[in-house]
Amino acid sequence: MASVTTTATLNGSGGVNAGFGSGVSNHYATRLRRARLGLLVAVTPILMLFTSFTSAYVVRQGLPTFDPRTNTMVRDWIPVKLPGILLVNTCVLLLSTAGMELARRESYREALVETEAFAGPSSAGKTSDVPWMAVTLALGILFLAGQWVAWGQLRARGFYLASTPSSSFIYLLTGTHAIHLLGGVIALFVAGVASLLRRSAVTRSVVVDITGWYWHFMAAIWVYVFCLLEFAG
Repeated sequence: MASVTTTATLNGSGGVNAGFGSGVSNHYATRLRRARLGLLVAVTPILMLFTSFTSAYVVRQGLPTFDPRTNTMVRDWIPVKLPGILLVNTCVLLLSTAGMELARRESYREALVETEAFAGPSSAGKTSDVPWMAVTLALGILFLAGQWVAWGQLRARGFYLASTPSSSFIYLLTGTHAIHLLGGVIALFVAGVASLLRRSAVTRSVVVDITGWYWHFMAAIWVYVFCLLEFAG
C-alpha cells in the first residue's frame, strides 16, 4: 500500500513551501504565521504615522504664517542642510539589515533541524560561525549613536527643535524613527537572552524572524525619511 508523506522545504526567503511532516513542525509553522500576522498589525499604525508626518511636512512647506511685526503673511520655511553623518548612518543601517537577514535565516534552519522537518542537503542545516545577531545589534546601536551625533551637529549650527519649522520636522521624523528602531534593538536583546537561557530553537526562531522583518521595515522607513528630508526639504 502506498503511503503519502509531507515534507517542509526551505526557500530563499525562509518560507515554507509545503506542509510539515510532524505535529511539532505544524505547531512551529502556526506560531510563525501568527507572529508574522501580529507583526503586520503592529507595523500598520507605524506606517500610518509616518504617512501623516509626510503629509504635514509637505503641506507645512508651502503654508505661510502671520508675522505680527509686519501684519502680513510670510513664508518662514528655511531649508536645513542635513548633517553628512546621516548618509553614513544610512549605510550602517543597510549593512545591519544584511546581518539581520543572515541571522533570521540561520535561526530558521536551526528550528527546522530541531523539528526534524528539514528536507534538503545536509550542509544546509549547519550554522555559521559568525554571530550575525550580535553583529546586527552592534550596528543598530552604532546607528542610534550616529543619530545622536547628527542631532548634536544640528544644535551646534543653531538648529534646535523649535528653531524653525523645517528643523522641527527633522527632529520629529528622525527622533520618531529612532524610538521605533530602539524597539528592534530591545527585541534583539530578548532574542539573545532566549539563547543564553537555552530556549528551544523554535522559540528563538520566532523571535528572530519577527525581529528581522521588523528591522527590514524600519530600515525601509529610514531610507524613505532620509530621501524625504534630503530631496524634498
